[in-house]
Amino acid sequence: MQIVQPIRDKEKIEQMQEILIRQSFRDWLLFTIGINSGLHLSDLLTLRVQDLKGKNKVTLKEEKTGKEKTFMIQQPLGEAILEYVKYMNDDAYVFPSQRTGKPIKRIRVYRILNEAAKQIGLNDIGTHTLRKTYGYHYYLKTKNISVLRDLFNHSAPSVTLRYIGVNSEVTQKTSISG
Repeated sequence: MQIVQPIRDKEKIEQMQEILIRQSFRDWLLFTIGINSGLHLSDLLTLRVQDLKGKNKVTLKEEKTGKEKTFMIQQPLGEAILEYVKYMNDDAYVFPSQRTGKPIKRIRVYRILNEAAKQIGLNDIGTHTLRKTYGYHYYLKTKNISVLRDLFNHSAPSVTLRYIGVNSEVTQKTSISG
């Protein structure tokens, strides 16, 4: 199993967004909601238009844990969502396959993210990168690992720190080279 990393550099996040919006508004929106919500990919992919349309606060039941998860939608993301869904039915999936109308598959998301990441020189990118990126930047901003641990439903703060790549980053910065 490949170990994936968060995108730590905000400039790289912006570069990813630029690449994704040029290829598909859907792909850009998936990435942007993913790094701003901390949702599992399975929950992102099953979002329907009615879950997001005109809302600044979204509450859903996580598939993996069965627990309620709430996340905020800040502007201008809310405006982008409205623009994207304005011609879609309320019960339509937000991230549909063009072929089937059902949600795109996990492997497709993996390929979308990896193709964009390669263009900007990023490695170790996978579907968990979205959630890890959210967690990493949340932690940098707040330093509140307890809240993040609860958001991610992890058993201990150490698990959360390892998940968002903070432990490995600290180890790399503090290692003594000879």
